[in-house]
Amino acid sequence: MTRKGILFVISGPSGVGKGTICKRLLAKMPDVYLSISATTRPPRSGELHGRDYYFLSRADFEHMINNNEFLEYAKVYNNYYGTPAAFVQDHLEKGNDVLLEIDIQGAMQIKKNFPEGVFIFIQPPSVDDLESRLNLRGKDSPESIQKRLSTCKWEMDQYIHYDYVIVNDDLQEAVRLLEAIILAERCRVK
Repeated sequence: MTRKGILFVISGPSGVGKGTICKRLLAKMPDVYLSISATTRPPRSGELHGRDYYFLSRADFEHMINNNEFLEYAKVYNNYYGTPAAFVQDHLEKGNDVLLEIDIQGAMQIKKNFPEGVFIFIQPPSVDDLESRLNLRGKDSPESIQKRLSTCKWEMDQYIHYDYVIVNDDLQEAVRLLEAIILAERCRVK
């Protein structure tokens, strides 16, 4: 029996640890493929085009929007982010599972257009913990951190639109739970 791949959509508030959880999971499960998003924001220190994101000009991104080349896209914190559709569709058709780490706006677009995906919300133990993580990671300006925290209440309330919630208060446990969800979904009778 040939199965179609499963799209696992991971999202949650900025700074909750989605990227770290996904990297650890992918190291344990090499048969899951990470979808690389496109963005118009500049690369952060150490980020590489084609590995972390596809870094595009605003004009190139808008050209792809006009050609319907995104599975979803959103404008977040004054930059575009989107999921190139071809990679995801090709892997799913080949029976490969795809992990997609995106913001909540993007996850809601995917849910509307691709309801058979599995939606997993990563939640911090508390808003105070999230603020501490954002400050400790040293990637964002104080203004950016405050902007992210101002949307946190709305973001935290969105968990009701997801299939699963993982509270990231212990990284190893969060990775273990994500792996368990993937294994269980592979066994699901649809």
